[in-house]
Amino acid sequence: MLSIVIPIHNEEPSILPLYDRLTSVLESIQKPYEIIVVDDASTDRSFDLLANLVETDGRLKVIRLRRNFGQTAALSAGFDEAQGNVIISLDGDLQHAPEDIPALLAKIEEGYDIASGWRKERVDNAITRKIPSRVANWLMAKSSGVALRDFGTTFKAYRAEVLKDINLYGELHRFIPALASFYGARIAEVPISNTPRIAGDSHYGLGRTFNVMFDILTIKFLLKYFTRPMHFFGRMGLAGFVLGFVILGTLAVQKIFGYGAMGDHGPLMIAGGLLLLGGLMMFSTGLLGEVLMRTYFESQGRRIYAVREIRCRREPVAPA
Repeated sequence: MLSIVIPIHNEEPSILPLYDRLTSVLESIQKPYEIIVVDDASTDRSFDLLANLVETDGRLKVIRLRRNFGQTAALSAGFDEAQGNVIISLDGDLQHAPEDIPALLAKIEEGYDIASGWRKERVDNAITRKIPSRVANWLMAKSSGVALRDFGTTFKAYRAEVLKDINLYGELHRFIPALASFYGARIAEVPISNTPRIAGDSHYGLGRTFNVMFDILTIKFLLKYFTRPMHFFGRMGLAGFVLGFVILGTLAVQKIFGYGAMGDHGPLMIAGGLLLLGGLMMFSTGLLGEVLMRTYFESQGRRIYAVREIRCRREPVAPA
């Protein structure tokens, strides 16, 4: 069975066209399917339109979150609810063409665990989207060892057992292939079409660049040092120890021979040392915070989202 997971937030103009095109494609595939739409606390009429569609389609399920938790949490909610052997995620703004679903499924049927979409011809703005995305994709490929050219797209097909090994936090949904590679998942890339939004504005912009860079560092740490953190923090500690020893030794020699180094450059040297040490401490604290946060959620079985309601058509029950 196929499970289609679609996170949305204020996508009222796209919902009906997306539903029509999606159901047409899924009917042509001739496999059992379900459509799970996760409404991430939309403020327009998105949920009302979906609630009406639920009454006419028993294969449609709508999950409404209590507040806007973000795309990663919305995808996680859909993945948790999905019942299919293969799960396909795509955006609800029609920038992902449902007609590309058979191409993703073909790769899964070839034996791959993840079929990741590749927006070969992007229609986004070059300055705010294309160039930062290209740089981020290159860095992510080098950091994770997964040779993908487009980590950012949501349009992917997964074997359900692969997603069971992955817990999503923060904004790491775009790095699911990298996280899955830790467990030996086989990943293929499939060219997909990329069309302009039919209405509304993108929820992402240039301001996400720094967050993406932080996520890349987090993924690098989780993939390489999650089970051996001392290898990471030990190297930084050793580097700091050696650097501090050299500085103190140099100052001691200069003091012995009466050069007066501390009088000339003392305040600047102390400030530089404190900034270096403070930066390393903050960076290390952030990585440790990632580990502790995962321990907190996973040890207690907590989720990163809260569901307000779930709508699906109830089949009529015959009277006793």
